[in-house]
Amino acid sequence: MEGKQLKKLMVGMALTATLATAVTPGFGSIGGNQGKAYAATVTYKVTASKLNVRSGAGTNYGIIGSVVKDQMLSVVSKSGSWYKINYNGRTGYVSSDYVQASGTTTPPAESTTYTVTASTLNVRSGAGTSYASIGSVTKGQKLSVVSKSGSWYKINYNGRTGYVSSDYVQASGTTTPPAESTTYTVTASTLNVRSGAGTSYASIGSLTKGQKLSVVSKSGSWYKINYNGRTGYVSSDYVQASATASPKLVVDSFKTLGNAQQVILVTADNYDTKSAKIQTFEKVDGKWKQVLTANGVLGQKGFALSKKEGDMESPTGKYTIGTAFGRYENPGTKLPYRKITANDVWVDDSKSSLYNTWQQKPANGRWTSAENMDIPAYDYGFVINYNESRTPGNGSAIFFHVGTNYTAGCTATSKEQVVSILKWLNPEKNPVIIQSPVSELDKY
Repeated sequence: MEGKQLKKLMVGMALTATLATAVTPGFGSIGGNQGKAYAATVTYKVTASKLNVRSGAGTNYGIIGSVVKDQMLSVVSKSGSWYKINYNGRTGYVSSDYVQASGTTTPPAESTTYTVTASTLNVRSGAGTSYASIGSVTKGQKLSVVSKSGSWYKINYNGRTGYVSSDYVQASGTTTPPAESTTYTVTASTLNVRSGAGTSYASIGSLTKGQKLSVVSKSGSWYKINYNGRTGYVSSDYVQASATASPKLVVDSFKTLGNAQQVILVTADNYDTKSAKIQTFEKVDGKWKQVLTANGVLGQKGFALSKKEGDMESPTGKYTIGTAFGRYENPGTKLPYRKITANDVWVDDSKSSLYNTWQQKPANGRWTSAENMDIPAYDYGFVINYNESRTPGNGSAIFFHVGTNYTAGCTATSKEQVVSILKWLNPEKNPVIIQSPVSELDKY
């Protein structure tokens, strides 16, 4: 460990505390010491003659520079025995064994790691699925989380602000999750932005009344902000913080859900595309919550205006969820589950009295055509209760199953997502699936 390697270099340092003071607005700028004291800030001073700054919290990470004895550090947080710091405009990490912290406030909280759990997770321009996708992150990817708003994390994404669903991000660490998203507005006519959390620090610029701030954190009575691409500090006495309302979900506008408390929404940009977006929603304490977002596929020819047998199109509409199935043991779904055997088929012969039902071979004259169920696409899935009246020629064997290219009329997504949805579905919550072009969602 780096701490052990530098043990002989440790030098005891005197403790230094600095007091932050409030400022009072004047006719032009905010400044001056009005004698109102606040809790002492913490200063972080290097005790080793030379201390490596690394790109991550561990000696296995590369060295991006160094700091020297008595140098003051700008510490963001602590992770185990490492301090996360601002170093020459970028993020660095130093061993806390060779940094002296002094002051009376609580040290920075343990940092939290945010890891993507979905195979692919959309990054959106705002906190809701109604906002445009600006990219995506993949399973195992680490995120730079700024704050949390409802069920969405605000993140730094390729140098810009993005939002991802918190349902598919795992937070590990000891800190409390980021606070609800808040809007910060300047209330003074002019407010100095300083290089540190106190009036003793130099002014690096100013803000005007009504201006919105990008706040990173709060230290005593000072907000740490992003200011013209650098770090600045402003007095919190002259900033109004107001919570941001949770974004409205698409299902909040639906009028046909009845007693359904779980919804799978499958949408496409138009009727002719085979690419789909799959979203799941659940009502908790009377309020809809988004659970999952995934990419999916439809029939080779997209959605059907009027579904017919063999048209290679997926039906639109709202349907209940039928039996879950798979070629393996129950993956953990609460739905009735049926394990597929080599003899299982789904009858697609419109002239058969068994049309659109699950049967077993041999046919013995009961049908002239049927779809084999023992195939990889049906490793896992569930029946979409389409054409329950079994009207001849209106389509059969409509499933939600495994697939990433296109289907013959079903809806499909990755095996991981199918299993995730199967485990989530609960028949006691009367789940339904809605399939529609985006332009026709107002029907529901």
